[in-house]
Amino acid sequence: MVLGETIKELISMKQEGGYWDFKKQWYDAKHRTDMLHDIICMANNIENKDGYIIIGVDEESDYAIKDVSDDQNRKNTQKLVDFLKDKKFAGDVRPIITVDVVVIDGKNIDVIKVHNSLNTPYYLKERYEGVNANNIYSRIQDTNTPLDKSADINIIELLWKKRFGLLLSPLERFASLLLEKNKWEKSPSLVKESFYYKFEPQYVIEYDYDDLLNRDGYDYFFLNQYDNSPHWTIVSLKYFNTTLIEFSGNILDGGRHFSNTPLMDGLSINTHLSWDVTYRYWVKNTLEYNMHMFYLDENNNEAKSSDIRLMENVLVFKDENEHQMFNYYVETHWCIKEKYQDKQFKPYVPKINGYRDDAFVEELINIRILQNMLIEFRKENQ
Repeated sequence: MVLGETIKELISMKQEGGYWDFKKQWYDAKHRTDMLHDIICMANNIENKDGYIIIGVDEESDYAIKDVSDDQNRKNTQKLVDFLKDKKFAGDVRPIITVDVVVIDGKNIDVIKVHNSLNTPYYLKERYEGVNANNIYSRIQDTNTPLDKSADINIIELLWKKRFGLLLSPLERFASLLLEKNKWEKSPSLVKESFYYKFEPQYVIEYDYDDLLNRDGYDYFFLNQYDNSPHWTIVSLKYFNTTLIEFSGNILDGGRHFSNTPLMDGLSINTHLSWDVTYRYWVKNTLEYNMHMFYLDENNNEAKSSDIRLMENVLVFKDENEHQMFNYYVETHWCIKEKYQDKQFKPYVPKINGYRDDAFVEELINIRILQNMLIEFRKENQ
């Protein structure tokens, strides 16, 4: 859901909740302690969701919208990051925050988004004004832990379990374990490429060499590799010998690199019945993207070179919200796609029996256009 729609829905409920709070106006200098306290409570919310401090909503006037454009205490993302920077957080790990502007009924309201994270509980190791060191603050329903107290022990236990991944399903845990590449070991096998997590060996990743014979079709992302012959296999994520999920995978550039296959999406520009434009993509911090990063060998120059060529043909989004917003942007801007086209780009497509050269050329040109559109989209939505 787009952020603006989420915020409108929360305001329409006319009550605060476990991961959202309303403020009539921005915190002034006298209330910076309250701002820090509120951010920490949101970062430690037990709903396992992003927290929202919504500024510009007057609860006492039936949740009326108050434009914050002229608020002298208004802050952007950088100012809030700077505010948190010199606070002494335990482990020097601070909440991740951004400030977004949402327009409702022609009025600007600001939303401090406190991003959901596994790094809970967040707490200070040195006191800051009224915010105590070592107190763990949280938010239960619509109430923050008081400044002079810590959350109940069951809430603190829950937050630590979240940090250690104990609240995740095995598949969700896979996504975080994949980020710890140095903690995976390769299993000795002549027929399978297999890895296990050395501290919890029930987590296993593997693909079977025999599967290479089952598919040999081309996709456009192969074509700019030095060796562009296609090789496909199946990647399995297993937990206690139970297969949780399977993905297609690709041996690229004659074996110099391996990756799970990028996801596919498409856009219906001229008709609602089929996709006129297709592209391959990943979304950061997802299972699929983390798996791609897991397989990238940073110490192998040939693998890195192959990956650079792969990523020329793949879009990477910071989150699913950006992905969906970009799709809408493309649909409304495709009529001027020539503006984003690199006229110097002349893709080379080898003759491949059974395939149309012009279709591959169109896909390669389109992905270059989409890459340029994504750059422009981000500039316009900073």
